[in-house]
Amino acid sequence: MEMASLNTNQEKGILGRVFEWLITLAKDFKEKVFEICRMSKKIAEDDPRKVIHSLKVGLAISLVSLFYYYQPLYENFGLSAMWAVMTVVVVFEYTVGATLGKGLNRTLATLMAGTLGVGAHYLASLAGEKAEPILIGFFVFLQAAIVSFIRFFPKVKARYDYGFLVFILTFSLISVSGFRDDEVLEMAHKRLSTIFIGGSACVMISIFVCPVWAGEELHYSIAINLEKLSDFLEAFVCGYFTTLDEGGFVNFPCLEAYKSILNSKSSEESLANFAKWEPGHGKFKFSHPWDQYLKIGTITHQCAYRMEALKEYLNSNTQGSSEIRSMIEEVSLEMTMESSKALKELGLSIKTMTRSSSADIHIANSKASSKRLKSLLQSRLREETDLLSVISVGTVASLLIDITDFTEKLSDCVNYLASLTNFDAVETNKYPQISRSPYCECADPDPKIETSHVAVILVEESSLAKPCGKSISVQHNNV
Repeated sequence: MEMASLNTNQEKGILGRVFEWLITLAKDFKEKVFEICRMSKKIAEDDPRKVIHSLKVGLAISLVSLFYYYQPLYENFGLSAMWAVMTVVVVFEYTVGATLGKGLNRTLATLMAGTLGVGAHYLASLAGEKAEPILIGFFVFLQAAIVSFIRFFPKVKARYDYGFLVFILTFSLISVSGFRDDEVLEMAHKRLSTIFIGGSACVMISIFVCPVWAGEELHYSIAINLEKLSDFLEAFVCGYFTTLDEGGFVNFPCLEAYKSILNSKSSEESLANFAKWEPGHGKFKFSHPWDQYLKIGTITHQCAYRMEALKEYLNSNTQGSSEIRSMIEEVSLEMTMESSKALKELGLSIKTMTRSSSADIHIANSKASSKRLKSLLQSRLREETDLLSVISVGTVASLLIDITDFTEKLSDCVNYLASLTNFDAVETNKYPQISRSPYCECADPDPKIETSHVAVILVEESSLAKPCGKSISVQHNNV
């Protein structure tokens, strides 16, 4: 009886643990489903174009699937109709440029590889039945080796890598399958036709149904990055020279925006490559100088790296001498605020494709302040005996001076872009000027101004009144 009772208790214990495990599994599954729903909602709200892109892909696949569903079309193409569906799956990309690049690469590579594959099959067939498989194998090896080596060329890798990959695949399929199939010309014709139809469907839908242009994405991305640099500079000097002196803890949201710039190099290069495939649209011609955007992006990344170093000096335990910091405060604020205004003007100039002389004025002012700051630091270093108290402040000042120099380089690149693309001239005094202190009004944004309206304000000075379009939180420590 005791053994039976013990076995019953063990069975109940096992069943209880299994039941608890099933309940936990159901809860975890429910949480995962809710998490996926929240993520899907966030992605759709952040960029509704991604939802539209998904619908465009579904539409393209549905159209080319008619070759399989509609009997007269299926009788003409047979199983080769599946290549149209496969082409849509692998070719249709988010931007027009990426879709065009892949579509043209695939179509041209299929045409060239099909032609050479048929020619290789014909030459091999002239050698007789015994030598034919040997020659076909040699041709496949030769083209695969040569094309694979060509894919290592940097320019080929950037723009035509997918085309050469399709070339290897198509040549091998045509030449090898043709060894067992006498209708090699018909097979090559059907395959090329279906790939062309699938690629054409992708390109047409991508261009004419809510297009997303890679060139526009790159254009506005570079402009926004310049504005992020401007926001960081203004928030940094407000925090470093004002909040720290008051014993506060700096927590400006704008100080985190630069991080997205650090990881944007690869996406900018991809967008520039895709933009070169796109036809003229809007203010962007086919020969638009997209490489100039990459030069601007490179300097922007260098500024962002220095800002990452500056960020480490906020809320650090080694703030340096407050006396030295107060000594260079005025000139540093003037220099940095002028650089911030210049970056804001450069970003606005790119975004609106207009030429403005305001940025040059701000850069001239920042350069003058930079010379004064260098003189102050040199004179202080001669007098200071405790160098450890100078190192931290001197490093911050040196990084700010570097950013000022890079701002001048950015201005030169933007002006050169303006000359290449004939930016429209704009009057710099057509907007009202609002007087303000060069100090930290960015820490006290006007509560009457709503966040959603800040992005469309074009007033030069007032645009700096709220550097990141978000509320700025400053937490003070109680002493």
